[in-house]
Amino acid sequence: MEFSEDTNHSGADKDTLYLFGGAALILFGTGFILSNPLVRRYFTQFDAGNLVQNALADIDRYLKLRNM
Repeated sequence: MEFSEDTNHSGADKDTLYLFGGAALILFGTGFILSNPLVRRYFTQFDAGNLVQNALADIDRYLKLRNM
C-alpha cells in the first residue's frame, strides 16, 4: 500500500485541525475553571445571568443598527 502526499491543500486541513483543537482546549479549560467551588461562589455574587441578558440586548441593538 503506497501513500502519496496531496500538495494541493496547502495546509488547510492542518489549520482546521489546529482551530478545532484550540477551541476544544478553550472549552475544556473554561469548564475546568468553572468547576472550582470558589469560582462558582464568585460568579453567584457577581450575578453573571444579568450580565449575559444585558450583553444579548446590546448585541441585538447592534445587529438592528447594522441592518439599517
